[in-house]
Amino acid sequence: MFSRAAARTTATTTLVSRRGFHATRARMSSPYHYPEGPYTNIPFNPRSKWFGPGYWAFMATGFLAPFGIAVYQTYKEQ
Repeated sequence: MFSRAAARTTATTTLVSRRGFHATRARMSSPYHYPEGPYTNIPFNPRSKWFGPGYWAFMATGFLAPFGIAVYQTYKEQ
């Protein structure tokens, strides 16, 4: 019985080792595969002219919004 299990494991291992998943080309017809390479997995273009100012404006808005909300809540009429 042990020899059958060992034979089964060996057969499974050889089947898996024959299939090279890293060597298989991605199927681009699937909606879940996108072109690969640098800058293809982000929803913006970091090489554009306005990327730096837009990035810092986005970060400053996210950082300063809680402070602005707190000031508004402090000074508003109840």
